[in-house]
Amino acid sequence: MACPSHANLFSSSFNPSKISNSRTRRCRSFLVVKSQTTMEDKSISENRMLVFVPPHPLIKHWVSVLRNEQTPCPIFKNAIAELGRLLMYEASRDCLPTITGHIQSPMGVASVEFIDPREPVAIVPILRAGLALSEHASSILPATKTYHLGILRDEETLQPTIYLNKLPDNFPEGSRVFVVDPMLATGGTIVAALDMIKERGVDNNQIKVVSAVAAPPALKKLSEKFPGLHVYAGIVDPTVNDKGFIIPGFGDAGDRSFGT
Repeated sequence: MACPSHANLFSSSFNPSKISNSRTRRCRSFLVVKSQTTMEDKSISENRMLVFVPPHPLIKHWVSVLRNEQTPCPIFKNAIAELGRLLMYEASRDCLPTITGHIQSPMGVASVEFIDPREPVAIVPILRAGLALSEHASSILPATKTYHLGILRDEETLQPTIYLNKLPDNFPEGSRVFVVDPMLATGGTIVAALDMIKERGVDNNQIKVVSAVAAPPALKKLSEKFPGLHVYAGIVDPTVNDKGFIIPGFGDAGDRSFGT
């Protein structure tokens, strides 16, 4: 049986509805930003967590593909990788160190600006779905190191258990760390990961969290524990059910990415 195309998946389940175009949404301890970063947003974020939901049409497209329960595993995995590429681009917009200079082009001398390869940039995907979301990270961020972190959530207690830790004993001074966790639901997994990273010498303002979908319980925990943190999400959904799944969400991103 042939896999359904993107067009077929779209047409078979799309139900138009009104979409809010508001630029920001203020919450008690964090701010949801639905536009490009501004200096005003940066000043607000010094003592408050910011949640960025970039309004790019491609991000909305890939989120919609992930939503569809009829999306087969290969297309789901490709969609979450493409979403990760876009979110990583947005998350790195204002935090990568650069160096300037001059080079000879075929037509003359040009002023240039490169990413500084001497400054440490780290990717921390949380297994296993984090592998799919961070698949294109190395093509977006040059001169990075990847440190894998495996955290399993107990289906009954919803508490995290660490089964793989490839983090360094200490991150190099000044490291920029991108933590990739596709589903921010109850917040147990991401809080455990950030605690471990901070124990290794990284401050809140050096960390960017990249997620496909987030929900208020996780965002509330993050805002209380990590003021000034920046979270980049494809979408923020309204709630989490009693089994710890985001509603409406994407289902289990690991299962749907890898088919197991």
